[in-house]
Amino acid sequence: MKHSISMKRFEIVIGIEHLNNLIELLERSEVRGYTVIKNAGGIGSRGMRNPDDVLITNENAVIILACQEGHAQKVLNELQPAMKDFNGMCLISNCHAQTH
Repeated sequence: MKHSISMKRFEIVIGIEHLNNLIELLERSEVRGYTVIKNAGGIGSRGMRNPDDVLITNENAVIILACQEGHAQKVLNELQPAMKDFNGMCLISNCHAQTH
């Protein structure tokens, strides 16, 4: 039988130069898993980021993670003050994980 666990999903977009700092923050927050997508494109407060443009030296990275709701507050407490330095954005949404 499958069960559903309520979780929080974090989608974080930052400049690649801040990726190691973010990973250290996630490790301090005891995050057990995440996905990193490097060279992400889009348009935001820093203008257009086209990953196919060889002249662009600043890359974006997208980090996606999900954790149980109780752990999400710990992650948020670490992440919120750091986001100003990372000059990025973070989306947090409710999600459900299926378990067996």
